[in-house]
Amino acid sequence: MTFTDQLNRQINIQETPKRIVSLVPSQTELLIDLGLGDSIFGVTKFCTHPKELKQQKTIVGGTKTIKIDKIKDLKPDIILCNKEENSFEIVESLKKIAPIHISDIYNLNDAFELFEMYGDIFKVKEKANLIISEIKKEREYFQNKIQSLPKRKAAYFIWKNPWMVAASNTFVDVMLSEAGFKNIFTTETRYPEVSLDHSKLKEVEVIMLSSEPFPFKEKHIKELKHSFPKKEIILVDGEMFSWYGSRLKYVYQYFEILSL
Repeated sequence: MTFTDQLNRQINIQETPKRIVSLVPSQTELLIDLGLGDSIFGVTKFCTHPKELKQQKTIVGGTKTIKIDKIKDLKPDIILCNKEENSFEIVESLKKIAPIHISDIYNLNDAFELFEMYGDIFKVKEKANLIISEIKKEREYFQNKIQSLPKRKAAYFIWKNPWMVAASNTFVDVMLSEAGFKNIFTTETRYPEVSLDHSKLKEVEVIMLSSEPFPFKEKHIKELKHSFPKKEIILVDGEMFSWYGSRLKYVYQYFEILSL
């Protein structure tokens, strides 16, 4: 069987994969919700949903560094990667072990396409379509609720030392808009470094400090209050803005708390 991944790479698989290694946390959670938990043999240390998963599966490293011998020992039928999460070098090092499927996600349609691809590869089309329908239903309900509200200007910080924000051409930017906010850094791309005296920050209404990849805490709110005493500064769940798997079922309920 021949499938195409989101980089338009063709991957050849003899039969439905029964031994999966997933190097992307949000995709690991999607596999669980597709009913494929028993087929997962290797995961990263960041695959935290469900919480007992890391006790049940082999940890093969992180998303940026892997233990290739552990992956090889698992004899996977397929390895699941992501263009942004996993480096080119990692993918190249895995090519001789098993077929590799690479996702490339920038928006919701990309996420839904990935669900459909997994539905085809793992023969779980019905479950994949059901998850897509659930997300679309939640989205429609929330968007109808906020359609008359103005979008508040927001800055979404992902890192400290140096300070970095999510800008355009990112899944976070799309989800900020979905949540009813306007990203003030859309004139820049990806994850630029910014100084706290950046002119754009003067117009911001809400400063968001993400829980990942940098683990922002309450102390960082206090720190930023010195620079922005009159701005609203909040901690946000990074998974709700950057995980593009089945966690999307829950994001609109979370956005309702933030936006309304």
